[in-house]
Amino acid sequence: MIRACSKKVSFRLSENLNSTISKLQISTMSNPLVAVCQMTSTSDKNKNFEVVSSLVAEAKQRNACIAFLPEACDYLADNKADAVSMAEPLDGCIVQRYKDLALKENIWLSIGGVHEAMPDKAKVQNAHLIINNKGEIVSVYRKIHLFDMDNKDTGVRLMESDYVRKGCEIVEPISSPVGKIGLSICYDMRFPELSICLRNMGAQILTYPSAFTYQTGAAHWEILLRARAIENQCYVIAAAQVGTHNKKRVSWGHAMIIDPWGTVIAQCGERRGIAVAEIDLNMLEKVRRNMPNEEHRRTDLYPSMFPVCS
Repeated sequence: MIRACSKKVSFRLSENLNSTISKLQISTMSNPLVAVCQMTSTSDKNKNFEVVSSLVAEAKQRNACIAFLPEACDYLADNKADAVSMAEPLDGCIVQRYKDLALKENIWLSIGGVHEAMPDKAKVQNAHLIINNKGEIVSVYRKIHLFDMDNKDTGVRLMESDYVRKGCEIVEPISSPVGKIGLSICYDMRFPELSICLRNMGAQILTYPSAFTYQTGAAHWEILLRARAIENQCYVIAAAQVGTHNKKRVSWGHAMIIDPWGTVIAQCGERRGIAVAEIDLNMLEKVRRNMPNEEHRRTDLYPSMFPVCS
């Protein structure tokens, strides 16, 4: 009898524990889900789009309401001349395919960086698009910080400005099903004044779609992204290119989602795929209340360095 009772008590405890866990899981699922994507773009536009389509379909299957894709998700050319000649305007075929995909899957898309053709066809712009679930472009940001390096000591010359025309506007954060998203691209993450401007403009999520080089990624990627999350008390979502694109280029990967406390809550690693996490805006507001950084910012002493953007 004692053994029988013991088994019943154990069963009830187990049942109660499972019920509690189930309730907790249900309660946390009230927050919207986002998917951060990782891929290895090449010069083949069609194959790249096939990968994008599969990643977005997986994001939808996992109940994400927005999928974040990396910089150069349209293509990574083998040389600068091809990077310019392959570019299309935003009303071209490739962007239309992204719009159709968003509509088909009923999901928002952050297209982290497409090569936008310029009228003079001399250079391109690096454009970050937000497309809603109706297949409409609702925001466009053009990369304002270009990565230029001509190191005579190492012989390394990487000049993005040779073929990319820099943007000239900080774009107001866009309202989405997961909160207000502030748009940036890759190298922008090294300039904290941009993220502070976006926070002051109402951003709750900062996004840095990237094609980070392997060497700099290993040294700085996570540190920079966590710093932007902590100092601005925002979620940070950084989609990434990964692996070998061609004979000249290898990307770091490690696409990640970071919460406003600076904790990495989802990460892809070093292979193609997606990672999913919740966006809890109540948690974000709690962090901001408990650590009211913005109330203490001395803009009277350094207004020109960190302007209040509007």
